Amino acid sequence: MTVDVGIEAPRQPELLEFLRRGDEYTLSLYPPESCHLLGVDELEAPEVAVLVARSAGKALGMVALIDNSDGTAELKRMFVTPAARGRGIAAALIRSLETVAADAGTRTVRLETGPLQHAAIRLYERRGYRPIPNFGKYVGDPNSVCYEKALA
Repeated sequence: MTVDVGIEAPRQPELLEFLRRGDEYTLSLYPPESCHLLGVDELEAPEVAVLVARSAGKALGMVALIDNSDGTAELKRMFVTPAARGRGIAAALIRSLETVAADAGTRTVRLETGPLQHAAIRLYERRGYRPIPNFGKYVGDPNSVCYEKALA
């Protein structure tokens, strides 16, 4: 399967469905105050790039990158359709996100996930992300675990 990853506008039916499904899943695991989800309006901000993985035109997954304009960026809204999981789609999304970040001058990518999201944690650790103390709005949230990776 050939997969292409590119930056796209987030307000598309397929991506809105990914956001809905991601919200539903996250809210099934954690209380609302621990669900630090970005909505489509926030994903349309100029400092945000939304990357979409497609095969034969069909969206298989997405991830967002928020440029903090200080040499850091944050990975948000990672989602891969259940049917496409285990096929390297998430790794392709992260590779592309890191390339976009590095090209923009980002030195460090950070992320937050939940402690019950074991597959996500394994993915991030395999991709070189290391645990860090919770940062920003995640400080003090027992349902948040944070990671970062320095880019070459």
